Amino acid sequence: MGDASPSDKVVSIQKAAAARAYAPYRAVLADLNARGVPYLVGGTFAFAAYTGISRPTKDLDLFVTRDGRDRALEALRELGWQTQIAFAHWLAKAQKGEHSLDVIHGAGNGVAIVDDEWFAHARPARVFGVETRLVPAEEMVWSKAFVMEKYRYDGADVAHILLRQGASLDWKRLLRRFGRHWRVLLSHLVLFEFIYPGQRVVPPSLISALVARVARENGELQPSVVCRGVLLSRKQYRIDTETWGLRDARLDSDVAMSPEDIVEWTLADPARPGPDA
Repeated sequence: MGDASPSDKVVSIQKAAAARAYAPYRAVLADLNARGVPYLVGGTFAFAAYTGISRPTKDLDLFVTRDGRDRALEALRELGWQTQIAFAHWLAKAQKGEHSLDVIHGAGNGVAIVDDEWFAHARPARVFGVETRLVPAEEMVWSKAFVMEKYRYDGADVAHILLRQGASLDWKRLLRRFGRHWRVLLSHLVLFEFIYPGQRVVPPSLISALVARVARENGELQPSVVCRGVLLSRKQYRIDTETWGLRDARLDSDVAMSPEDIVEWTLADPARPGPDA
């Protein structure tokens, strides 16, 4: 047999470089499995599994419950990672050299909180050659649907997940996840019909029921002094709550944010692209 072609050598080098770059993440997943630390893989890797869309990334998103966060961070420290609580209501970070981990137990807006149901419906997968589990597609839609910042909008991600996973989604569970914020889901379903005309993915009965609900509730709703825009964008509705006197919906009892969390998260600058659900 002859020598490998130049293109074969390039491919081999690229594969070797990728394997070396992801080695610390592979070690983390294997170690967390060995310790029995509950976690789910989300972010770029879960999105690629659900849509086939791959994106370059240098970090890894791990989802845990709030009760499991400290156990996961302790395990990471024992592996030589430096950890910090970035935002107490939803996000911790770990760093080891040029590698970084986001350890997520909630959402920036305090709505899509990780609970046992995420784990009950997680999808088995292999990531970096390690047997693990992915964030369920329904919870990925739920958390991404609220990300409508000026600097980041996840609506295209939602549309792509619906397109590629719609046939297998648990639509009843997805609707239940949105709860009283079901209008956010409806907005994405309407946009999906615009983006992909004729695609029979969203159950017609679901859209019909939600549209009828809009008509019924609009006839019953009284004028309100609340602004729910802050659940979609932490920056763009500041004038509503800080100048125009509307109440910040993040103060509602079913939103997992304290007044201190709201101030810290609202004022923080987006240092880089990353989780912002």
